[in-house]
Amino acid sequence: MIPTFNFNKIIRTLIITDFFIYSGWGLIMPVLAVFIIDSIEGGDAGVVGMAIGIYWVAKSILQIPIGKYLDRNHGEKDDYWFMVIGTFLASLTPLLFLVSSEPWHIYGLQIVHALGMAMAIPSWGGIFTRHIDRGREAETWGLESSSLGIGVGIAGIIGGFVAKSIGFTYLFVIVSVFGLLGSALLLVIRKDILSAESKGRQGKHLRHRGHAIHRQIKKHGHIK
Repeated sequence: MIPTFNFNKIIRTLIITDFFIYSGWGLIMPVLAVFIIDSIEGGDAGVVGMAIGIYWVAKSILQIPIGKYLDRNHGEKDDYWFMVIGTFLASLTPLLFLVSSEPWHIYGLQIVHALGMAMAIPSWGGIFTRHIDRGREAETWGLESSSLGIGVGIAGIIGGFVAKSIGFTYLFVIVSVFGLLGSALLLVIRKDILSAESKGRQGKHLRHRGHAIHRQIKKHGHIK
């Protein structure tokens, strides 16, 4: 069955945001090792491996406590701002690659990138899960995965040609622009998420008030 793509506004925006951010990074993936070896003093395969390892280990460690914090603080306001700030932070790192000259610069930027993504991924996932259209869970996750795969795949093909034709400077700027555009798109759903949280708090307050009234009537036969 062909998907209709008529998902709610929040889900559509999150998928499009992910597409831009990951497509941008997909441009770098084929050439990051070449950049490190050619442009970083002492850059070699060992530095490349260390840089990649630092990112993945740091992100994997950081996103666990961040996810627990977001779960403890119920409501989507904190999730939303973690997502926006995290994607913005991660989107700035390609620009900083351009002023790097030593391996420790790359390692530090990989930690910054990891922090940004560790803030963005759990918060994005939490909001996405809560707003997914009921009865279309598999289709929605399938579209999300397909959009990422297509974006990263095409970007990977293009990235090598871009670096070869116009150089790393323009390539990294393009990656940051893609990421910042994705971050800016999240502002489109700010009111939707924050208003939904406000309604949720009001509903929760009314439910608690209703339970309290019910207990009073049950105990005293009237409302005090």
